[in-house]
Amino acid sequence: MGNKPVLVTAVRPGRTRGVAMLSVIMIGLTCGMLSSPASAQSLTDRFKSLFGGKSDQPAQDAPPAVPPVDQPDLNCPPVSIRAGASTYAVGLPGKEATGADLRFQASITRTARDCTRTGGDITARIGIQGRVIAGPAGAPATVEIPMRVAVVQGGVNERTIATKAYRTTVEMSEDGSVPFTLVAEDLVYPAPVGAVGDSYIFYIGFDPQALAPEPKARAPKKKK
Repeated sequence: MGNKPVLVTAVRPGRTRGVAMLSVIMIGLTCGMLSSPASAQSLTDRFKSLFGGKSDQPAQDAPPAVPPVDQPDLNCPPVSIRAGASTYAVGLPGKEATGADLRFQASITRTARDCTRTGGDITARIGIQGRVIAGPAGAPATVEIPMRVAVVQGGVNERTIATKAYRTTVEMSEDGSVPFTLVAEDLVYPAPVGAVGDSYIFYIGFDPQALAPEPKARAPKKKK
């Protein structure tokens, strides 16, 4: 949870300037997450508007959502980042996403959620806020960010109740550090019975498989 990017100082000649720039951006991002500078206020306000001001909580410490007045018994599970899926790094073709071969890296910074019950189903909205940072190898003009959101029944033997993949496109800027926001608004799952819902968790994380094209449907076999 909360993996920190590792910068490699041993780089090929001509790449020192790029790695140094990435180091400065990484340090600036870390400071920004701790101090909430005024420069990030506009994005924070935009994210707040999606969830009525409940969004500026750290991703790893999201508090329970306040249920709607007309649904007092509704349990809206907490959000947690899936282990090993808190960052998404892409390198040059055929290269590992490290050091001078790193094109860009994305990370999750904040989350929010709310739930609505309709009949026997619950519809969840999961908000994800993050940032994409260009690497020494140079990021493309636009970046595809793959995410997966799942509702899981926790315990000794976890059970996935519902899961869905999402993608969002981020346009990179000249300074190489761009925030992004994704809202998964259509995650629907059966309402749990009794206290079972107390063990439910919304898991989020980056999922490169979400970028894979959907398999084509097989044509029906012709009858002989």
